[in-house]
Amino acid sequence: MISNLIKVAFLAALPVTELRGAIPVGLNLYNLPVLPTFLFAVLGNIVPALLLLRYLKPFSDLLKRWSAFDLFFSWLFKRTRKYEEKYEKYGALFLLFFVAVPLPGTGVWTASVAAFLFGIRFSYAFFMMSAGVFIAGVIVTLADIGLISIFV
Repeated sequence: MISNLIKVAFLAALPVTELRGAIPVGLNLYNLPVLPTFLFAVLGNIVPALLLLRYLKPFSDLLKRWSAFDLFFSWLFKRTRKYEEKYEKYGALFLLFFVAVPLPGTGVWTASVAAFLFGIRFSYAFFMMSAGVFIAGVIVTLADIGLISIFV
């Protein structure tokens, strides 16, 4: 059972499946109990957010050593950060809802890149994204065990 829970956490960490795919796999394919599946999927999905939020800036700084990347990032940040105060104020809240909606492309990988691009502080972004992962996990788990129907 532990090895299957590790597989669920790993699936939840991947950018394609995230917990939206990991929870159904854990519950239906591996026949795991609901609570451990939920917990491992949520924790597995939070790890990439932590790493991405922490290391995207140093990685972009490393790439800026080459002029082509420096030009690209200068152009990108000029376009995305001209309204930085507004993004700082409302962007973290947006991240919560963005991650909480269990649709393809709305997970922590995309939200981490958005938080980096818009200059949202690590503490705000990580807290809101973690809350969003928890909410998405609850929605996906309840939908999978049949307590709610999200595709009526």
